[in-house]
Amino acid sequence: MNKLINKQKNDAVTPYTTRGSACPPTKNEEETRPLEIAEEERWFLKLTLFWSINEPEERRTYLLNRLEMYYYRYENSEVSCCYKYLMFSYNIIFWLAGAAFIAAGFWAWSEKGVLLDLTQVTRLHGFDPVWLVLVVGGITFILGFAGCVGALRENICLLKFFSGVIGLIFFLELTAAVLAVVFQSQVREWINDFFLQNIRSYRDDIDLQNLIDSLQKMNQCCGAKDPNDWDENLYFNCNMTNRSRESCGVPFSCCISDPTDLVINTQCGYDVRKKKDDWANYIHTKGCITALEDWLPRNLYTVAIVFVVISLLQMVGIYLAKTLISDIHKVKFRY
Repeated sequence: MNKLINKQKNDAVTPYTTRGSACPPTKNEEETRPLEIAEEERWFLKLTLFWSINEPEERRTYLLNRLEMYYYRYENSEVSCCYKYLMFSYNIIFWLAGAAFIAAGFWAWSEKGVLLDLTQVTRLHGFDPVWLVLVVGGITFILGFAGCVGALRENICLLKFFSGVIGLIFFLELTAAVLAVVFQSQVREWINDFFLQNIRSYRDDIDLQNLIDSLQKMNQCCGAKDPNDWDENLYFNCNMTNRSRESCGVPFSCCISDPTDLVINTQCGYDVRKKKDDWANYIHTKGCITALEDWLPRNLYTVAIVFVVISLLQMVGIYLAKTLISDIHKVKFRY
């Protein structure tokens, strides 16, 4: 102890002296210095700082900076492997899921012949569910790639891109939820117009047809507001000039199914709207928008839980990315 005190007194006359040197060690000298010597120097800096109360401010600032550097450099000198591989594991799932969505989307397009004639994409007037699959898959794939590569390569740019996009998506979700609550009547009208537009294109796309049939069977509904909405479709309208066999009918998904039937009767909706008094005996008379409004209050807790789980997953991703970015910045600062 006495030797260290005497050494500090001798060094006091030389402002930037450390361990007998007239100038601070270079970066190469720091990197090659053995850890036990660096540890000894750290304690010496502590003691020097304690006894240098009356020293010039410039020297005290230098000692504080040196001491802070040793704390960072030798106590936490690497990026946390825990956060790094948690981030990688978190994103590899979404990366693979995004690739699967994209593959499924292109497979669906190949089955419909769209890949052989890309002009079919622009000719469809209704909503093509494949677009939704491809967009979701593309965003998920890009985010998963940025998260995985950013974590493994410790790339700050990719990690910032990942956390920024996730934060933007979270903000858009909250905004959409608030707007849906505030402007309920406008949202209801928009959904009604969207449904009618897709009713007009019911026979134009097999995927859209299957989506509408699934929606009507699952919710036991028919049309947007009532079965007469199917007049919007060229094949189902009740116009006297319509020669279609499906004229004045509805799709089979509107029919009240018999649990004992082993085979689905796809012609059960033919001519059914010609006898309006008997509708309730053969088809569902409730519109799908009304069915959705009835379903939401009954399943409010389920919807809330799904929303909370999705939000938590997004928050976890942002937290891991921000923590990893902070660790990388600290390591770069130390060196």
